Amino acid sequence: MNIKLNWDAFGIFTSIACAIHCALLPVLMSTLPVFGINIIHNVFFEWGMIALAFVVGSYSLFHGFIKHHRSLVPVLIFTAGFVFLVLKQFFVELEIPFLLIAVALIISAHFYNYRLCHRSKCSSPHHKH
Repeated sequence: MNIKLNWDAFGIFTSIACAIHCALLPVLMSTLPVFGINIIHNVFFEWGMIALAFVVGSYSLFHGFIKHHRSLVPVLIFTAGFVFLVLKQFFVELEIPFLLIAVALIISAHFYNYRLCHRSKCSSPHHKH
C-alpha cells in the first residue's frame, strides 16, 4: 500500500493544533495540574511544538520549492510566521497576538505552497506526459 502524506495539510493541522493548545488549553484544561500533568506553559512542550512546526514546514516548503514551483514567497511567509512563533516565547505579554499572527502566516504559507504545487502539475513526478 502506497500512502502519500500531504505535508502542507499536515503543516496546517499542526499550526491549528498549536493555536488551540496555546489559546484554549489553559481555559479548558486548568485542572490538569491537579493530576500532576502540566503541558500549559511547559517549556519543553512549547519548544517541542515549535520544533515540530519548523520541521514539518521546512520539509513541506523545501519539497514544494524543489519539485514544483521554485517560488520563495511561501518560504518568506513561513519565515515571518516562524519569527512570530519564536517571539511569543520571549514576549509573554504579547503571546496571544504573536501566536495569532504566527498561525495565520504559517497556515497561509502552507496553503499558498499547496496551491503552487497543484498549479505546476507538469513538474510533478506523478504526472503522466
